[in-house]
Amino acid sequence: MKLKFIFMIALFILISCSSDKPDGKSEAEILYKEAQELVESERYILATEKLQQIKTEHPYSYFATPAELLLAEVQFKQESFPEAAASFLLFRDFHPKHEKIAYVVFMIGESYYEQLPSTIDRDLESGIEALKFYEELIAKYPTAPEVSKAKKRILKIERMLKEKDQYIADFYFKTKSWEAARYWYIDILTRHAADVKIRQHSMLRVVASSCQMKKWQECLLYAEKFQSLVDKETKEEIRSWEKNCQKRETR
Repeated sequence: MKLKFIFMIALFILISCSSDKPDGKSEAEILYKEAQELVESERYILATEKLQQIKTEHPYSYFATPAELLLAEVQFKQESFPEAAASFLLFRDFHPKHEKIAYVVFMIGESYYEQLPSTIDRDLESGIEALKFYEELIAKYPTAPEVSKAKKRILKIERMLKEKDQYIADFYFKTKSWEAARYWYIDILTRHAADVKIRQHSMLRVVASSCQMKKWQECLLYAEKFQSLVDKETKEEIRSWEKNCQKRETR
């Protein structure tokens, strides 16, 4: 029992040392301030060395936690975005009550966002990951100053994802892979129904794909269902496919 009591006291002291700023200048503080100055002058390699030294030599110092966060920021500044994402994630998991936790969650999203390709014909998985953390930020920390920027990022990513889905569906349609094309267009109608332009395009292509697949009854059913949901021009195109299906159906 006595040993257990001593252990608890030691643990309390250890935790206190890592959370309360010490009086006077310690070696860890000197290293941290040197790292800050190096970051400001964009000497990131030397700054990283100082921060790693704090982590290895002073892991229970008050400055160990700020050093972790600064190290993640340095990785981001160096455009080492996968490494930055991993570092910010670790910080969030180990310091969930930190005063800058909203900023940290935002920076996880930013680290994934910066990995997005410039064109939609490439992998957009990093955008999906970014969305998770932007949405976490908005849900958990709605008053954080980073929320406004996160919402703008979300709109851009969602637009890219919609365009990517349409790109894939259109590719199948152009290559006459009618069944795959129709599958994608129907999926788009399920997930992106709020986008009028994409929705109308997909409705037309569902009818067209059904006709090309010689699914006459399905073509007619889709045509009847969609005509009241599209603009005049798209409606005329759907009717054209509908007439084609009607002729084939009566043969």
